[in-house]
Amino acid sequence: MLEKNLLLVISLLFIITLLTMLGNKLKVAYPIFLVIGGLLISFVPGVPDLRISPDIVFFIFLPPVLFAAAWQIPWADFWKFRRPIARFGFGLVFFTSTIIAFLTHALIPGFTLALGFVLGGIISPPDAVAATSVLRKLNVPRNIVTLLEGESLVNDASSLIVFRFALLAVTTGQFSFLDASQSFVLMALGGTGVGLGIGGILYLIHRFFPTTTAIDTALTLISPFVMYLVAEHLGFSGVLAVVSGGLFISYHSHRILTYSSRLNINGVWDTLTFLLNGFIFILIGLQLPYLSRHFTNNTIKDALFYGVIISLAVIAIRVVWVYSINYFRIMLHRRKPLKDELLTNKEAFLISWCGMRGVVSLAAALSIPFFVQEEEMFPYRFLILFITFVVILITLVIPGLTIGPLLKWLKIEDKQAGEKKRSEQMIKLSLAQATLTYLDNHFTEDLANDEHFKAVHHRYERMIQLSKQKLETIETGGAKSSQKSTPRLKKMLLELIQLKRTELAKYLANRTFDEELIREKERELDLEEARLRSKEG
Repeated sequence: MLEKNLLLVISLLFIITLLTMLGNKLKVAYPIFLVIGGLLISFVPGVPDLRISPDIVFFIFLPPVLFAAAWQIPWADFWKFRRPIARFGFGLVFFTSTIIAFLTHALIPGFTLALGFVLGGIISPPDAVAATSVLRKLNVPRNIVTLLEGESLVNDASSLIVFRFALLAVTTGQFSFLDASQSFVLMALGGTGVGLGIGGILYLIHRFFPTTTAIDTALTLISPFVMYLVAEHLGFSGVLAVVSGGLFISYHSHRILTYSSRLNINGVWDTLTFLLNGFIFILIGLQLPYLSRHFTNNTIKDALFYGVIISLAVIAIRVVWVYSINYFRIMLHRRKPLKDELLTNKEAFLISWCGMRGVVSLAAALSIPFFVQEEEMFPYRFLILFITFVVILITLVIPGLTIGPLLKWLKIEDKQAGEKKRSEQMIKLSLAQATLTYLDNHFTEDLANDEHFKAVHHRYERMIQLSKQKLETIETGGAKSSQKSTPRLKKMLLELIQLKRTELAKYLANRTFDEELIREKERELDLEEARLRSKEG
């Protein structure tokens, strides 16, 4: 049995890799491709039914995925957009849950308001992985990406809290809005406190204990599980614990981690999150046979109808919320200037269209108990599961496949692009000037007598000169003309790197030099290419 399950998992991982490569070739974000691929695979005869255990998703998959997303978003950007993130991550979740609750209560015969809030809490949060994987491949302004990533980090917590209280109302028949509000605040503050507390302990361990690259990487792998489990054990929000802890450790990574640890951690986490996310999304697509067996031909038509209507409602609710909030803030701005930026109509439409649902929604639906009491089945459990599946499929595929053409049509400009170029040259200039000052103060004799020191000094003088020229060009409005040679220059540098790799391969084949030395030079070329590729991106 173990060998059979292991073979199935390995086969799925291989399929995930192939589908992801095909998605990259077709320029389709891999979550979309994997869900569709899993859906198609489920129709192949002989494919076994695969059920996602909510415990596996909540305790194994969710913590590292959230931690990786929190690690990538800069704390300064997260704090800068804290108000719009709160409006989307909390306000929109409660708004969506409420509208869906009343809609389903009116649409589905016998569907109570409490069940409506259960479904609303399940399908209200957009998915962090889906949004990030779609947007990072496109030329989307950084402020929009930060807002959507920040929203998807905190909305999981708020939606799961809504879901839990609604579930409690269904199973016990009792609900107190005051108690629920107090519990929500306690769970949110407690989860954040647990995450920051554990993050602080890990900070001290990294800072003052003799760790290695392997130990640093292992600690980052363990930490999201510790944060989540401790918070949940104490009755707080495990999601907010992981998010707050991940943001804290990421912010202090330059103090507590060496360059080798950071490089290793980034590589390990990129691979881990790719496999986890891929596994999750292909399993979402494979759920269809399991869900379909609980419906007859007539009832599955009704369930599909409900799913489509609710999916369209979810998309429409987000559009209404985004435009309403933005219009309201424009009215306030006319009376008194607001601190954070207003969205343009194009930006508002793009944000409203990026509401892809994902694994948290399906995991929450699967965690609904089979029985309310010992002999009473939980009402409409499989209908809720099926509707959730349809909502994930529609909100993931339709917006995900149309965002690229939509961006070309909207022609949204990055308002911070010019400032980013200016800041890039300013930091280069400042670092080069600080370096020259240090060299002049501490290595005067060496600079006078040693040609190697003179070469380094000349290199930084040239760097200062180039940065000043580029700054002058940017500030006079000639940034585009100054950058004409940049793509060709990068092409030349990348070709030189490839030339060096070819020469190293010859040295290795002919055993001209020691193999370990050749590997070290290959590592240097890898780092150099990574630096060029990051600038290119």
